[in-house]
Amino acid sequence: MTSSHDMFTIKARRLAAAMAADPWGEVSPSVYETGRVVSLAPDLPGHDTRVRFLLGAQHPGGWWGAPDGYGLVPTLSAVEALLTCLITGSARPPGAAEAAARGLRALRRQPNPLAGEPDTPARDLIVPALTDAIDRHLAAVDGAPPLPYVDGTRLAWARAALAAGHRPGKLAHVWEVMGGDAVGGPDGPGRLGHPPLHALPGPLDGASAGASPAASATRLTGHDADPVRRYLAGAAGRYDGAFPCATPVAVFVHSWTLSWLARAGADLAFPWTAGLLDSLTAQFGEAGTAAGPGLPPDADTTAVVLDTLARLGRPRPPESLWPYDLGTHFCTWPGEDGASPTVNAHVLDAFGSYLRAEPDTPHRPRYLAAMRRITAWLRERQRPDGAWDDRWHASPYYATACCALSLAESGDQASDQAGDQAREAIERAIGWVIRTQRDDGSWGRWDGTAEESAYALHVLTLATPPHDEAVSRGRRFLTMARQREDQPALWHDKDLYRPGSIVAAVTLAALRRTGQNPIPLASSAQR
Repeated sequence: MTSSHDMFTIKARRLAAAMAADPWGEVSPSVYETGRVVSLAPDLPGHDTRVRFLLGAQHPGGWWGAPDGYGLVPTLSAVEALLTCLITGSARPPGAAEAAARGLRALRRQPNPLAGEPDTPARDLIVPALTDAIDRHLAAVDGAPPLPYVDGTRLAWARAALAAGHRPGKLAHVWEVMGGDAVGGPDGPGRLGHPPLHALPGPLDGASAGASPAASATRLTGHDADPVRRYLAGAAGRYDGAFPCATPVAVFVHSWTLSWLARAGADLAFPWTAGLLDSLTAQFGEAGTAAGPGLPPDADTTAVVLDTLARLGRPRPPESLWPYDLGTHFCTWPGEDGASPTVNAHVLDAFGSYLRAEPDTPHRPRYLAAMRRITAWLRERQRPDGAWDDRWHASPYYATACCALSLAESGDQASDQAGDQAREAIERAIGWVIRTQRDDGSWGRWDGTAEESAYALHVLTLATPPHDEAVSRGRRFLTMARQREDQPALWHDKDLYRPGSIVAAVTLAALRRTGQNPIPLASSAQR
């Protein structure tokens, strides 16, 4: 009879083997990104399929996307795309005009579009650009009144900087709204230059701009041999014509997935793992690595890769994290607007995992000092109710799990004071999780979901004594819900997305961890 541990290892290895066969990285398609390609590249094969994808994703109230402001960006993109199709005649499927009208009514019901905004990337650039594009469509068709005013100051500043010759940097990922003619306006990318193209690593084919299908569509030519056309064809082929916000992002997907599995004790010593680990470090430089080709290196991806390598027997000194050190905490990348608790939790993981693998490193004092700073900073960022929020995920359960697990494993290594701070923060996080469990045993921001329930269960594994009833109810829900196909997108990019392999690893690891004793805090003997 196969033990539960053996089944966990078998499933973990199957997941790793599937990743080894997928050089793209599995992420869900995006209404926003697909809408931009519909507008920018109507001649690209699959245009009608993409329009039908947009029509099928609209909610009865006229919106696209999630609640709490998350629907604004995808709704603007879908409405602008449908208006472009109707005006140019590139596609006029049944219901398109009615869908665009419902979307416009929904947009007009939001008087201050950027008020209380979710912190999704480039929202302050995308919203004014698409609002302006829709207003031009409306004025050209029937003189309809414009949408509610949106402040475009930051968009104008960014366009002016590019026109003055500044390097695109992370703006390459949103180039579809940087040049005016990318959304139907007069100032084209010829004035602003072009985003750089990055050749995709084998076995992928083509080249992308900013790892973004929409940004890449601004570089399309009419030639069949166009590397951008090959990239878009390959990406669209994975999603029945639709597009995700970023692809390929295999380094991101594979490192997060392996990290969650390794943290739960998966035995991943089998042939596919070696190739996966090699691929994680293929583009490693002084500033670490990026989530995928065409994106800038960042502390989050770098830290998770370093943590994964250390957990799986290939420790690499975390020197590449120092460019992101701000003194009190670590930034996602230099010049970041805001700060991320989960990035800092992952940096804490990276330092802690390396020290556990290489306890005699001469850099130990410097790493421990950074860990003390991060522990204190995470404690300061914790909400009064015990949860954390983060700019890279819509759910506080993700942020709370990342922070609590990191503090449990590594927060106690630096000093007694840091250990006390870590334990206090963890207890408060556990209390919040217990208080917010739903009647059906689940957890979730909008509804109970398998992903968020898995994060909550990870936090409860840290409780001493254990909360057996809450864990049992959560496990029952997770066991039933983890195979559902309608799980929501909760991760932040230009639009919300769902990295399927990561979510599968999180849920699998939660079931494994709640079937054994809680992970103890690191003892002072490990310092």
